[in-house]
Amino acid sequence: MLNAKDLELLAAKGISEQQIEEQLACFVKGFPFLEITASASVEKGIMVIPQEKQATYMDAWDAYLAKNKKIVKFVPASGAASRMFKNLYEFLSADYNEPQNAFEKKFFDEIKKFAFYDALNKACIHNEVKDIPALMANGEYKTIVATLLEEKGLNYGQLPKGLLLFHSYPQTARTAMEEHLAEGAMYAKNNAGEVNIHFTVSPEHKALFEQLVADKADDYEEKFSVKYDISFSVQKPSTDTVAADMENNPFRDKNGNLLFRPGGHGALIENLNDVDADVVFVKNIDNVVPDSFKCSTVIFKKVIAGVLVSLQERIFKYLELIDSGKYSHDQVEEMIHFLQEDLCVRNPETKLLEDVELILYIKSKLNRPLRVCGMVKNVGEPGGGPFLAVNQDGTVSLQILESSQVDLKDPEKKAMFEQGTHFNPVDLVCALKNYKGEKFNLPDYVDKNTGFISYKSKDGRELKALELPGLWNGAMSDWNTVFVEVPIETFNPVKTVNDLLRQEHQ
Repeated sequence: MLNAKDLELLAAKGISEQQIEEQLACFVKGFPFLEITASASVEKGIMVIPQEKQATYMDAWDAYLAKNKKIVKFVPASGAASRMFKNLYEFLSADYNEPQNAFEKKFFDEIKKFAFYDALNKACIHNEVKDIPALMANGEYKTIVATLLEEKGLNYGQLPKGLLLFHSYPQTARTAMEEHLAEGAMYAKNNAGEVNIHFTVSPEHKALFEQLVADKADDYEEKFSVKYDISFSVQKPSTDTVAADMENNPFRDKNGNLLFRPGGHGALIENLNDVDADVVFVKNIDNVVPDSFKCSTVIFKKVIAGVLVSLQERIFKYLELIDSGKYSHDQVEEMIHFLQEDLCVRNPETKLLEDVELILYIKSKLNRPLRVCGMVKNVGEPGGGPFLAVNQDGTVSLQILESSQVDLKDPEKKAMFEQGTHFNPVDLVCALKNYKGEKFNLPDYVDKNTGFISYKSKDGRELKALELPGLWNGAMSDWNTVFVEVPIETFNPVKTVNDLLRQEHQ
């Protein structure tokens, strides 16, 4: 099936023949739906932390920071922002020249409110010798949009979200990336004043990100009295997946070469695995707000981090107790209760396990990566949600699932999915080392049965594309997971350019 040229390509990417065989087998057999027992709720599976207890967790986090542990803020920032401008691209190709629908009218009516307005205005003057008001008065709306999106102007259609101007300040405007620098200084600074931030970027944008850091990092260090260590990585070629044709054979392009595609955000588990840190915050590039709105975000970042280190302290104490061999029956009962009530890990066969088997089971379930995930109340936003799901070993634990992972043709499962009270805003804090201070090898905890097949086309031919288990879905399937309710105001994603007009971004 594979020729000499194919093998050369695989070697260059760092992909084995066995991996190709496994991937092609996925196209044949597909992926099973995950068995769910319930959607997580505040009654079962989602912690609600009353205001009077928030300070306790924030203090726990501050105490942890004082130990000068390595804290990293990990921001997936790959990919162009073209989807953010989908409506404007449609306007450019429309058979009318002036704004017609609500989206287009809003964009032009409130254009001065965008943080990129001044830069766009300068580009219009440079290219057209007319400013934006003059172009609009002249009915040249498409010229303004073209100047925003295309290479002759700001080129926003080809840039990643991280490099776009998101927010205006009295003397300046900030990109999404700069807001992450500011945010990191507010909750991820250790006692030595160090802030570590890691961005995953596309290879073609890496130099632009590095230039922005070179231009701006000193200003933020001075403003927040911190020292930044900012690093970048790209998705590894070894995480690309082979495409298949409709008969599940390797898809070949016009030149007969195998076609590989990026494996989706699940590929970033490899990048996360390369980060040397005790605790890592994970948050999407576009979920940022100006400083005037950051208070709630910072409070709840510290709260969920405090929950994480408090749980980790108990887990480490239990694991050290198991290693000592000096534990009582009551302490074993306490550990089982902790697994079942605090971590929501249930094993229907616990009662059948002999003493030694029970201790081995407890140790195996406790000694794994730990994450605390913020969950917001469901207000109709698209996205995955928190569920109690059945694992391959028959145990039940908390998972973040997408709709594609649930059998929505089963009325019972569909009802569980639709009754979900919360959804996943991608607000994670993760503990990546074990009780001996050693790094977990994160790929060991991926559930490979949770990938996804989508349909695309290339050169006018249909193909099947394979996405790896999502970063916060199947890629973290075998982690210990705790859900904490966080306020909706901590979730302010920018999915379309007009989202930047929302109050939270002004």
